[in-house]
Amino acid sequence: MKRNRETRIIAGNSNLPLAKSISKHLKIPLTKAEIKRFADMEVFVEIHENIRGEDVFLIQSTSYPANDNIMELLVTLDALKRASANRVTVVIPYFGYARQDRKVGPRTPISAKLLANIITAAGADRVLTLDLHAGQIQGFFDIPVDNLFAAPVMVNNIRKNVSSDKLTVISPDVGGVFRARRIAKALHADLAIVDKRREKAGVSEVLNIIGDVDGRDCIIVDDIVDSAGTLCNAAAALLEKGATSVAAYVTHAVLSGQAVERVENSELSFLAVTDSICPSEQVKKSKKIKLVTIAPLIAEAIKRISDETSVSSLFSFEAA
Repeated sequence: MKRNRETRIIAGNSNLPLAKSISKHLKIPLTKAEIKRFADMEVFVEIHENIRGEDVFLIQSTSYPANDNIMELLVTLDALKRASANRVTVVIPYFGYARQDRKVGPRTPISAKLLANIITAAGADRVLTLDLHAGQIQGFFDIPVDNLFAAPVMVNNIRKNVSSDKLTVISPDVGGVFRARRIAKALHADLAIVDKRREKAGVSEVLNIIGDVDGRDCIIVDDIVDSAGTLCNAAAALLEKGATSVAAYVTHAVLSGQAVERVENSELSFLAVTDSICPSEQVKKSKKIKLVTIAPLIAEAIKRISDETSVSSLFSFEAA
């Protein structure tokens, strides 16, 4: 007798609070599993419930420590496939290695493509992710990929928390103009661009501001904040050009090294980030960093994928 497939959620260790929040929104308990390390740090996984023939969603961000979390994802994925799950969708709120999406010089790798190959080879049937650093990474996979946008969530949060009739949305570089323009249009705000030069990874220099920001309340929008150097330099440059205030909304809070301290000492009014990466204690204690959850967005996407209904409507700002 054929039975209906059930939706199951498995959580890796990279971002348990987000996984629990998604589980709560869906009213589906996390499937019991043991994901641990041996003494030599090898990953061991055991699924404690029967998932044969089920529709499984494995939630795991590949954030710091990136390589450990990637290996945990792969071993868990293998365990799920060997346990005869019908379909496994890998939910990667933050897709690590996404900044290595092309050859930047001779004899260098395209690590994002390598990671896509490995995830596919491990048995993933589908990938659900959020704000890929480069959209072409979807094409690195030979399986379906749903790339959600945090923009609707950000627009909704800005509407609730930022009251200004002189708002300008700022793209921190030319590559982020598409994202900034969509948000500016939704907010009926002006658009400006930071012209910067990056001599090496993690180090940037602001050269010019393209657009009028004098007397404007500025909001910088970006997909990743790592060292926070670009954000802090941009905030200072905008204020020098006459901006009244500068805040920032960023999807993925990598915040490596002294980034949190840099934000605290910067001229930013605040930095709003999503919980795609599990916030550290330093981030939680920060007076300038605010958390915006993307759990409802991912939960709704999981529901629609499981129900075989459209996910594309989640990309619109009306869905926020």
